[in-house]
Amino acid sequence: MSVAQQGALVRRVHIADPGPDAATRIRAELGEDPLSLVAVFAAPSTAFAALIADLTDTLSGTTVIGCITAGEINEGYREGGIVAIGLPVSHFETETVLIPDLHALDPNKTVRNIIRKRAALKAVAPHWNHEFAILLIDGLSRREDAVVAMVMHGLGQVPLFGGSSGDGTRFTTTAVGYDGKVMENVAVITCVRTICPVKVFSLDNLTPTDRRMVVTRADPEARIVHEINAENAASEYARLLGKDPAQLDPFTFASHPVVVRFGGRHHVRAIQRVTGDGALVFFSAIDEGMVLTLATSESMADHLGRELSALSATSVPDTIIAFDCILRRIEAEQKQQTGAVSQVLAQHNVVGFSTYGEQHNGLHINQTMTGVAIYPPGAIVR
Repeated sequence: MSVAQQGALVRRVHIADPGPDAATRIRAELGEDPLSLVAVFAAPSTAFAALIADLTDTLSGTTVIGCITAGEINEGYREGGIVAIGLPVSHFETETVLIPDLHALDPNKTVRNIIRKRAALKAVAPHWNHEFAILLIDGLSRREDAVVAMVMHGLGQVPLFGGSSGDGTRFTTTAVGYDGKVMENVAVITCVRTICPVKVFSLDNLTPTDRRMVVTRADPEARIVHEINAENAASEYARLLGKDPAQLDPFTFASHPVVVRFGGRHHVRAIQRVTGDGALVFFSAIDEGMVLTLATSESMADHLGRELSALSATSVPDTIIAFDCILRRIEAEQKQQTGAVSQVLAQHNVVGFSTYGEQHNGLHINQTMTGVAIYPPGAIVR
């Protein structure tokens, strides 16, 4: 079954049971209006390479981007399907830059390309004053921090939100799609210029406690912490939680995150897994000497409802495109809030996917929901 959002400015399609005809069904549901961009977020079980190739071949003049996910979002949390978003040319102009080989970045070339793309958009739509950028990146590359810092030099003041592609909870293979191809170890940055007011946001439901620890031995390149407080990392983390190290699992990490403070705010450094020798593998940058603080979480449904309602304080968004950390989905499941959270997401027209990490402006972050609220033309946004 496929579901399209009727009457919306942003075209939204969800296919719950994708098969060989998925691309055909998506094209039909997206409608006849010319589209500047189609973004596709697909479960790892789908034929993603064929989907990207078919959509690119048949949507002439439309840029197609996408990635595989750790879950999809449309009318709440979904799994095993495909979500597609279409931005019509009547309201959006887009330009996309491929960033290949994330372990051999060329900052000068990438920044120049982004600046040229932004200039091209301004020339095509000089009277459209709203801009934002979308980043999709290989979620197992461990290069998000370097990439997002680099692309902001080209974007300047343009707000960015992004998501790291996922692989369910397997952490084995991730991929990004662009220009008819599916690739690993790449990122795509899409610049968007629009007549629609927009608001890029990032939110989490976490509050730091007074329980702190220091990373005393780590492998920053691999995002692995071997020792905390000069003790085995997993054992010390478990001790501070009052748990047996054998009890540590994704549910524990989702419920008991650690945060670091910089730029006047706390940011999550989410734990992905425990290695056989008791080291902790993180989703984002970590280093020796870093002070980690344990955090507690507010009810996700209550917090999310409050934050998304604030985005509708003066005008109601047509669509909210959101990239949501897999650990938030795990926390909702553990605390039996999946239904309540899904209801909030549906109420506020949220569409997107669950990620292995999020990007907001110049930062790579975890355990957040990060995205853009897109409002009808002329809407008042504060």
